[in-house]
Amino acid sequence: MVRSPRDDLPAEQLIGDLDGPLDLRGVGTVFLLVPGTGLEHTGNFVSAARTAGVRRIVYLSSYAVLGDPVPAMGRWHHAREQLIAAAGPAPTFLRPTGFMTNAFDWLPTIRSGGYVLDPIGPGRAAPIDPADIAAAAAVVLTEDGHENQQYTLTGPDASTLAEQVAILGAAIGRTLDVRPIATPEEAVRFRYPDGASPELAAAIVEGLTRMRADTTGLRTDDVRELIGRAPSTFGDWCERNAAAFGDLLK
Repeated sequence: MVRSPRDDLPAEQLIGDLDGPLDLRGVGTVFLLVPGTGLEHTGNFVSAARTAGVRRIVYLSSYAVLGDPVPAMGRWHHAREQLIAAAGPAPTFLRPTGFMTNAFDWLPTIRSGGYVLDPIGPGRAAPIDPADIAAAAAVVLTEDGHENQQYTLTGPDASTLAEQVAILGAAIGRTLDVRPIATPEEAVRFRYPDGASPELAAAIVEGLTRMRADTTGLRTDDVRELIGRAPSTFGDWCERNAAAFGDLLK
């Protein structure tokens, strides 16, 4: 279900919008990805799912729900999980770490000055390739036995941002500098150059502060157990996407 159909998607597409009432009649299985920070979209979906008798729901949540205490980003996802669980069918929650594709956020400073801004310093994380999330989602959408399950999806290696930048530099054949971020405001602009709401900005700063403090990095075997192979490394992702970086750097 999409807002704007695309010719290159190999699937039947229906027009739909989470901003208002939905018609899910005839739909038995749903993969749900909700943008933004509120609960309105999830509530609209849950209402439609109940009416239509949807039998299987897979929701793309976040590993942030595992925090203690749960940070703002995690609280939003946790509240959505609760709404979905109340819809009726036993749902499956996929809780990935940060996406490797977030590295595309580095392009403006790489293009302008050959450097990447670093908001987490010694913090380590194990980002995941979105293709591995898709592979895991395909399994839980099409196989039985994943009802009422939660899977934390991570990449195989926990690394600092500086280590990731070095890996990307090697893949694109360019030496990249790393510069520490000086202020919380700079950290928010780095992720959202066009600005973010005060609520979202505060959540970003909170999340980055926690990442800086985590010098180990969360890793699980859930991806391997679901798809039968190890998840891609950040180096794998960089090699596959080196051409895209090269095109954008011209």
